Amino acid sequence: MSDTRTTKLLSPEDVSAAQKSITKLLDGLGTAILGQQELLERVVICLLARGHLLLEGLPGLGKTELVKSLSSLLGLQFRRLQFTPDLLPSDIVGSPILQDVEGGRKLVFHQGPIFANLVLADEINRATPKTQAALLEAMQERRVTVMGESHQLPLPFFVLATQNPIELEGTYPLPEAQIDRFMFKVNVGSVSTDVLQQIISTRKGGVPPQLETVMSADELQSTFDLVDRVHLPEAVGNYIARLVNSTHPDRDEAPEEVRKFVRYGASPRAAIAIASTARAAALVAGKPNAGFDEVRRVAPSVLGHRLILDYSARMEGWTTARMVDELLVQVPEVGRPIPADVEV
Repeated sequence: MSDTRTTKLLSPEDVSAAQKSITKLLDGLGTAILGQQELLERVVICLLARGHLLLEGLPGLGKTELVKSLSSLLGLQFRRLQFTPDLLPSDIVGSPILQDVEGGRKLVFHQGPIFANLVLADEINRATPKTQAALLEAMQERRVTVMGESHQLPLPFFVLATQNPIELEGTYPLPEAQIDRFMFKVNVGSVSTDVLQQIISTRKGGVPPQLETVMSADELQSTFDLVDRVHLPEAVGNYIARLVNSTHPDRDEAPEEVRKFVRYGASPRAAIAIASTARAAALVAGKPNAGFDEVRRVAPSVLGHRLILDYSARMEGWTTARMVDELLVQVPEVGRPIPADVEV
């Protein structure tokens, strides 16, 4: 049944207040990162859904500046980690250090740079798999464990990672277990000639303007709560479930292209991510209900990095992005009758 039984529906006043705050955040990001409105909206949607984000793009496109601007606008503690082949797990999570204390000496845990609200993992695929794995527990559980002792990370906690699609020699592709923990993967493209001219004219030395905080920690938490209260009708939930199941080649509902070119489909975490980000996308758009449009809007960023294609797919010109587009065309919005008493 619908989630209205367990959650209080949003009022027009709730939606209006949230949209004003979100608009201020987007406008602030827009003053720092010019000509990338679609990218900024996807970043904010992922943030409001409390998910981690993987940004892929060529150097110099503003990926690092985007994360720094986001931390300034939200007043969050920000740390940057430059991933390199010699980076160790202890360089990320911290390590115990022997210190003199009253009555003797003892090991005292010293926090690593991951203990921040917003962590930028720059060029994450340049670190070894052992170091990449140090992020796994932190991203999923919001805590780290060192020598059998768990340490809670500050909340909210977000990892925004970047990777370069070129210069892949000496890099370590993220394993499926880790890439699945990123709610969104977003490609950062180049800007138009007009935007590039504006950057040259207004950004001496490429330095962006100083940004003031537009959303406090309490306001951000309130917005998280509102996202949780966005109504997801049963018909939309059913569409999400069928869409994700259709990515598996062994499913009866899988399209012919999936059976032929997809080796592994998306996990249940993908379905949860689509539902969460569809709610956030609805609130960004000023809507109290998540609909089919919101699912179609977020599905490429959720599913694109979770599908594993067969080697023959590249020979036939198939990419994960094209496969997701094909799924959105072939999977119908309504797959079974919905009871008359259920709001659609």
